[in-house]
Amino acid sequence: MKTASNGNPQPGPKFAYKLGWFERLIAHAADLLASDLPVMLAGDFNVMPTDLDVYKPERWIDDALFAPEVRGAYARLLAQGWTDALRTLHPDEVIYTFWDYFRNAFARNAGLRIDHHLLSPALASRLVAADVDRDVRGWEKTSDHAPVWVELADKPVRRRRTKERR
Repeated sequence: MKTASNGNPQPGPKFAYKLGWFERLIAHAADLLASDLPVMLAGDFNVMPTDLDVYKPERWIDDALFAPEVRGAYARLLAQGWTDALRTLHPDEVIYTFWDYFRNAFARNAGLRIDHHLLSPALASRLVAADVDRDVRGWEKTSDHAPVWVELADKPVRRRRTKERR
């Protein structure tokens, strides 16, 4: 499935396309979950699900990546039973996966978390680690996205409960 479009400007045809893309993804994801196969949905979803996922959220109120309709679609996707690997292991951390090339965004850590790795229940029980290789973004002639990685065990694992999860 193609990566979600940016969706700007909103309202407009690009925003309508973005919402339609999410509806198709939600339907496809439901079929994948029904298969009981171990599945990961990974990529640039072009959505910042929470205020924690964006530098200065107040500046993004009118942007399609932060629109309530798009955040709601992402929440409906998760509600199917998908696990956000990064947020599960880093529930209260500011983690970004994208920094624009303009206005020295990377050096100021003015980023966004728009790249997501969602795990089906069959994979979520095997989640060991997940993070962003932030330093790669600082390399010369690199992407404006940093690599996100997920480590899975061969079999289900028991994670220690953190203070936040008690």
